Amino acid sequence: MFYVLFLLFVLIPVVELSVIIEVGNALGSWTTAGLIIFTAVVGVSLVRSQGLATLMQVQQKLAKGEAPGQQIVEGMMLAVAGLMLLIPGFVTDFIGLLLLTPFTRAPMAAVIYKRMQVRAANNPNFHGGGFTQGGFGQGQNPFDSDAFRQSPFGQQDDGNTFDGDFERKTDPDDKRPESHQLVQDDEANVFDGEVDTTPKNDIEPEPVADIEPSKNDSGSTPK
Repeated sequence: MFYVLFLLFVLIPVVELSVIIEVGNALGSWTTAGLIIFTAVVGVSLVRSQGLATLMQVQQKLAKGEAPGQQIVEGMMLAVAGLMLLIPGFVTDFIGLLLLTPFTRAPMAAVIYKRMQVRAANNPNFHGGGFTQGGFGQGQNPFDSDAFRQSPFGQQDDGNTFDGDFERKTDPDDKRPESHQLVQDDEANVFDGEVDTTPKNDIEPEPVADIEPSKNDSGSTPK
């Protein structure tokens, strides 16, 4: 990592400055400045067009069920190419053009992607199962696994699902909020904290009529 930072922040600026001085002495300062601006503008426009083409390739790969690994690497290389072209200088412009041209970008992206696959396969902390060499595979569902079939609470779904509804009944004549109203019980009527144990049916029991003892024909009362 130290050598990469040394190359980016020390060696390349020194080489870039020396090249700009030599080109300025040969062509003039204004011509050199014009070339730097021209390469930056052309490079940004090319990065935009190549980026759209790479995005279309990624969508085509995803539509086929394949992993767009190389196309993703090419997209990263296009981002680096745009940064190199925006930096004033001829050396950075040359590096940006190498990363921008499809004839050189595609082989470099393929090599980088293969090295990433080898490193991921040799890394014990890497868990595969997502993108593979053949993508998701023909006719395979990436979400058809035991991890997605299990319940989110760690329990298996037995297939029995019960659904229930409840309704809160209140007195329509009561003007108080629902939170202050008391719920009417099935066995007793509860109002204002007192229990009324009277039956719900207002039918009063009929009084039992007094039955007079019957008399026989002789007029005597049977014993």
